[in-house]
Amino acid sequence: MIKAIIVDDESNAIEGLLWELSKFSDKVQVVTTFTDPELALEYLKEAQIDCVFLDIEMPIMDGFTFLEKVPNRSFSVVITTAYNEYALKALKKEAIDYLLKPIDSDDLKVAIHKIEKQVTELYSLESFEIMLLKFNNRQSRKKITISTDGKLVFLEPDDIFYVESDGNYCTIYCKNQKKLVVTKKLKSFCEILPDEQFFRIHNSYIVNLNKVKEFIKVDGYIVLENNAKIPVSRQRKTDLLRKL
Repeated sequence: MIKAIIVDDESNAIEGLLWELSKFSDKVQVVTTFTDPELALEYLKEAQIDCVFLDIEMPIMDGFTFLEKVPNRSFSVVITTAYNEYALKALKKEAIDYLLKPIDSDDLKVAIHKIEKQVTELYSLESFEIMLLKFNNRQSRKKITISTDGKLVFLEPDDIFYVESDGNYCTIYCKNQKKLVVTKKLKSFCEILPDEQFFRIHNSYIVNLNKVKEFIKVDGYIVLENNAKIPVSRQRKTDLLRKL
């Protein structure tokens, strides 16, 4: 079952799409709807869904700006609009389909089939990732497996300086100023990074202890070899000093 939300500033448009989607109730469940895209963005920080049906012309925030605020998304996007000039831009934003209002049932059927296919591929990728994570976390393995931008990246722990959290997203800072943005919470990295080498010094940061260059006690932060300054929470200062 596809879990979806609808984002459209017009209530009539939402009702119309809900009616069309009711014909596919065995395949699609509309979890909730939004007329305010900012509220939808807040919802997506915590919720796990498969698809967003997204209007383009909205006064608070247009649909393309909405997508820019979710750069690493794990859900499909179906653009719904009364204007056909946005088709090319929708493709560039990696929308899975583009539906013109009033939405045709046959076009919606095709879009749902595309969503089903993408969801199946995503679940297959996640299963493969879990298998690789388990394999790589054995003592005989050293690399860390990360899923980002539709690919699996294998990192040496020594190449990682620190991981920074931003809600449901994390940024991994590596050597040569390389950065990876991942749709995972920081807690997930606590589970896959080696305990003896990495330490969570703050609610928003995990650092590679081997990369620590200085600890500024007065201001309560550490300096890494790449000159990044990372705050240390008061509760974790003692444990950090023990680790170092």
